[in-house]
Amino acid sequence: MATRLEQALGFRFNNSSLLQIALTHRSHSSPHNERLEFLGDSILNATIARQLFDRFPDLPEGDLSRLRANLVRQDSLHRLAVSLSLGDALRLGEGELKSGGAQRPSILADALEAVFGAVWLDSGLEAASEVIGRLYAEWLTAIVPGQPIKDAKTRLQELLQGRRLPLPKYALARASGEAHAQQFTVVCEIESLRVCTEGYGSSRRAAEQMAAESALKRLQEP
Repeated sequence: MATRLEQALGFRFNNSSLLQIALTHRSHSSPHNERLEFLGDSILNATIARQLFDRFPDLPEGDLSRLRANLVRQDSLHRLAVSLSLGDALRLGEGELKSGGAQRPSILADALEAVFGAVWLDSGLEAASEVIGRLYAEWLTAIVPGQPIKDAKTRLQELLQGRRLPLPKYALARASGEAHAQQFTVVCEIESLRVCTEGYGSSRRAAEQMAAESALKRLQEP
């Protein structure tokens, strides 16, 4: 039976031990996911580069590079990992568990890259590219050449303005962890629509972006 994560990825591993390693943080045990992360980073960059190259034949190299950098940065990977509930499947040491490692953007982003690397080893480059392509399909489709890529807060604001509704309110719900590894939880509330979502991140800004992304998904549900 496929795991919940495999179902979310739309991919079934032939070798389940590869997935286990991809989800194992170095604080838990060895082998851990750092080598797979290295591999996954390579296929992610190559896949997104090819997708952009094919989609936008008239864009110069500089524009393509900027688009790719935005799509493969930690914040983007973190948002994808959260959408997959990747944190629920992570194998973390006791210290990382207590300090909120399952929600830490860097850990989630690295683990997702490791999963890409595991797919590559399990079933080849084409399979890994297909998984990445599915996860990024919505973002790639939303790109308009010549226009900046708008973050979630901007898109939510424009959506509400288009409906002539009040703007959302963001509030810090809590901050936890040591000063060097704090985790912030922010609430995004749209009172007129009775929508309230939460976001998490290593900065308040990142948490606000995640909360806005969740609100957008709620508003776009049929």
